[in-house]
Amino acid sequence: MKTVFEARLIRREDYSSFEAIYNDFKDRAIEEYKFELEPLDYKGFINAIEKDLIRCIVLFENTLPTAFLIYTTSISEAIELNIIHSYKMENAQERSRYLIEEFMAETKQERQNMVVCYPMLGNQKVLINEVAQFGFKFIGIVVLRFMMHGTNSREILEMLELEQLPEGYSMVEWNDEYYGYAVEIIKEAFNSSADALFDPRFNSDEGVRDIMTKITSDVYAKFLPEATTVLLYDGEPVGLCLMNLTGGSIANIPIFGLRKEHQGKGLSKHMLKKSVEKLIDMGEESVYPISEVNTTTETNNFQALKMYRHIGFKEDYNYPQSYLPIKK
Repeated sequence: MKTVFEARLIRREDYSSFEAIYNDFKDRAIEEYKFELEPLDYKGFINAIEKDLIRCIVLFENTLPTAFLIYTTSISEAIELNIIHSYKMENAQERSRYLIEEFMAETKQERQNMVVCYPMLGNQKVLINEVAQFGFKFIGIVVLRFMMHGTNSREILEMLELEQLPEGYSMVEWNDEYYGYAVEIIKEAFNSSADALFDPRFNSDEGVRDIMTKITSDVYAKFLPEATTVLLYDGEPVGLCLMNLTGGSIANIPIFGLRKEHQGKGLSKHMLKKSVEKLIDMGEESVYPISEVNTTTETNNFQALKMYRHIGFKEDYNYPQSYLPIKK
């Protein structure tokens, strides 16, 4: 019997038959897809669908659901493709082609003005050839971690030999009065970076304000102003290392930026060290049971990699960040 494939947006009548496939993904999310936190349970997933927070394209083979693709347009100025999953990881490449083709049709209007971004975490790397056929481009991303538990984390930092901060510089915690300076610093640091290719918000003041507002108002994760380090020069902010917390125990650096005229002086290492020290203090004082701090950077950003390694971060894994530019 010939297999009949159909890819379309999920409907209410599909909810019952789709549950097993979603839970198959959920069971694999941490180990095989490198998710930091567990995805929504099935009830929460359906609720997000009903509220149009996410959209789900399902692939049916002879009317039975076998794979799906989830995306959203509600978080940023990009269309965010979150996951492509095939039941029991079978026939992933073949099934993904049907899903991506339907995704391209569903998002045709939005793609006239929006970039598509797709972090191909974990086993999704096997879909590179399929994704590339639809015009996606790729940037290598590396995940780095500084582990807190079972390590002599404070001793690692104390052994670092950093030169004294040059005259005129000082470091302070985050204060909301620095918001406007932060927007300027971030835009300067990121508007010509690879990040701006898959997150166009970095190209405008309005977009950077959206990023900063979502970071500082706990939209992405819990913001940690007390562990965020702001570098001042003659009392004016010129650099910052933002910190937030996911799942109550995993610290993350969502943004790290320094004005160009202050680079090359070792100042970034001072900011990073200060923020990690604050996290260690918070863990030891039982403010939060912080197990690690992590961050990402491009695989070819050798200057950033050297800085993180110097402070004690270890490279964990890398993945292709794919994106589909707006057609001019």
